[in-house]
Amino acid sequence: MAVTVNPERDAVATPIQRALREAFYAGAIALGLFVLFIGLRTDQNISNELILVQRWGLLAGVVIATAVGRFLYVGFAQPAMQRAKEEKAKAPAVVTEAGFVRRNFTKIGIGALLLYPVIIVLLVGFQGSLKWVDNFGIQILIYVMLAWGLNIVVGLAGLLDLGYVAFYAVGAYAYALLGTHYGLSFWILLPAAGCMAAFWGVLLGFPVLRLRGDYLAIVTLAFGEIIRLVLINWREVTNGSAGISGIPKVSFFGLMSFNVSDPNYIAKVLGIAQSGAYYKIFLYYLILALCLLTAFVTIRLRRLPVGRAWEALREDEIACRSLGINTTTTKLTAFATGAMFGGFAGSFFAARQGFVSPESFVFLESAIILAIVVLGGMGSLVGIAIAALVMIGGTEILRELDFLKVVFGPDFTPELYRMLLFGMAMVIVMLWKPRGFVGSREPTAFLKERRAVSSSFTKEGHG
Repeated sequence: MAVTVNPERDAVATPIQRALREAFYAGAIALGLFVLFIGLRTDQNISNELILVQRWGLLAGVVIATAVGRFLYVGFAQPAMQRAKEEKAKAPAVVTEAGFVRRNFTKIGIGALLLYPVIIVLLVGFQGSLKWVDNFGIQILIYVMLAWGLNIVVGLAGLLDLGYVAFYAVGAYAYALLGTHYGLSFWILLPAAGCMAAFWGVLLGFPVLRLRGDYLAIVTLAFGEIIRLVLINWREVTNGSAGISGIPKVSFFGLMSFNVSDPNYIAKVLGIAQSGAYYKIFLYYLILALCLLTAFVTIRLRRLPVGRAWEALREDEIACRSLGINTTTTKLTAFATGAMFGGFAGSFFAARQGFVSPESFVFLESAIILAIVVLGGMGSLVGIAIAALVMIGGTEILRELDFLKVVFGPDFTPELYRMLLFGMAMVIVMLWKPRGFVGSREPTAFLKERRAVSSSFTKEGHG
């Protein structure tokens, strides 16, 4: 929380004095902000009358926590960070060799992801693994794939896209409509949904070729809302707000089915006990394979001329044009490629849910995906994956924190406060590491030695 203070007074005041003053200001501001949100709550009594429930104790706890947090940050954390920064600047540069974990972090991570369902099944059994594989595995990997797709547009090409959820919706509805009406297989509709989303990505790219920055963000935001409103109002095709149900499941390459009534049901073919966990585990490995495909294609494209053109466009569009790079083609390929992976994720989402509706593709989804890209570090695949794990996994963990009801009362619902915690996490990360968790801007093309671009050459918070 930024507080304007007199710099001359700060030069004389000790850190503890400044911390006490700013803690008082922070507590007063928190009191003014939260007195109506936390201190008072509307409810209904037994006569169905509107009453105000006073929660002054909870309000006092929030105000005290805010003041104490500000005091500790200004009085102790800030001086400690300043001393560490000065010591680091004085110390000679020492090149340390990366350890085993750091050198093999990607391989270890992929191995852990491959073994995750096996470990969960061994710990809690097949039926108990449904929640952990679905909510903490498949759900997180869907957002990882979406964020990696948006990373091509935002992180590599530098084009701010606030309507990315539109391509997610196009992929989901393409699979839902073609699968329910024509009975086509998922393995045919998966590339079809990606191609259709890429086509819409090109259609979005043409009107915004001359736009940059805030103007580009507004137009892409409008595009996402247009797609959502079309899905709501074109009832003859999309069934409007009621959505589309009965979407066919994914089969095991046409060899085995996951429907109990089918003669080639997996349990009947393999002679094992029936369980709904088989389908969830299969979906987990399927979305994991799609995520790895997205990462592989992104890494390969970065090393190709088109990837270097994206990076040049991100750094400086005018300089990019002066080098003879066709910025029109560069922008369109970025939009199309990112949209294609969004379409892949959308078709998988429809197959996993068995039901799609416009409520699943609101602007908040675009905001969450963009926040994952920014918090993880634009251009960093590992950082984005970590950010998705923290944000989406943290939201799911809130559903399991039933012990908070003992502290805040039986009516307390932890998951309702996920956006508050989400906003606090964004503020903290942006203050602590403006480039994201693993943000490092390393150009693909380099001479003799790869070096990260210093933060002094870029705007704070950009890349």
